[in-house]
Amino acid sequence: MPRKTSQFAVAGSRNTSVDVLLAEDVPNLGQQGDIVRVKPGYARNYLLPQGMAAIATDHNKRMVEQHKIKVEALQAERLKQLKELASNVQKYSVTIEENANKEGHLYGSVVATDISKSLKSAGYDISPEQIKLEGPLKELGMYTVAIELHAKVTTEVKVWVVPAASA
Repeated sequence: MPRKTSQFAVAGSRNTSVDVLLAEDVPNLGQQGDIVRVKPGYARNYLLPQGMAAIATDHNKRMVEQHKIKVEALQAERLKQLKELASNVQKYSVTIEENANKEGHLYGSVVATDISKSLKSAGYDISPEQIKLEGPLKELGMYTVAIELHAKVTTEVKVWVVPAASA
C-alpha cells in the first residue's frame, strides 16, 4: 500500500540529493532556469514551499530548454541592435557649450548627464549610467568618452566642450 505524501514531498527523498529546477535566482545556488542538485530537506522545507524551485521532471526540463532557446534568440537580437547603436554613436560627436574663463577653465563642469541629454536630443537613447567618465570635464577641448551599452558592447563618442557664445 503506497503511503501518502504531503503536498511538498520530494520524490526520492531518502536519497542524499535531488534535482530541482530553479524558478528564480537563488544566491549561492544558481540562476533562474538552472537545474541544481540539493539535499532533499533543503528542497522540501525551503525551495519548494517558497516557490523558488520545482522538481526537475522531464517535462520541466524540456520546457526550460525551449524557453532558453527563445531567450537566447531575444538576447542575440538585442545585442545586434546595441552593436548597431554603438556603431552609429561612434560616428557622432557631441558639442556642449559652457561658460569658461580666458584660460579655458569652465565655471561649472560637464558630467555624464549633460552628455546623455545631448545624445538623446540627437536621437540616441543613452542613459547617464552608460557613460563612463573618469571625472567631470572642467576645461574646454575635445574628449573621447567611453560608453558601455552592454557588458559585451562598448563604444566611444567624441565630446567637444566649447565656449558659450556671448550675447
